[in-house]
Amino acid sequence: MVTWIVLAVVFLALVVLALAVRPVLTRLPGLRRAALTLQRQAAQAQALTASAEALQQRAEALQEKLDTAQRRVAVINAKRGG
Repeated sequence: MVTWIVLAVVFLALVVLALAVRPVLTRLPGLRRAALTLQRQAAQAQALTASAEALQQRAEALQEKLDTAQRRVAVINAKRGG
């Protein structure tokens, strides 16, 4: 008699465990797709960051050239005016 009660309790615990695990297992493919999407977006963000840094360096170089050109124009204007 005690054996049947123990078996029933164990069986009931296994059923409850299976019912608790089922929703998690059904959501795993969706979670996997979401993780892959996030990884792709992270890779794209890193690529964009690298591009932004390259553009920033180019903008700084162009600013230096612009400053040099403005100084030259100011020298030329000073020579013509004086």
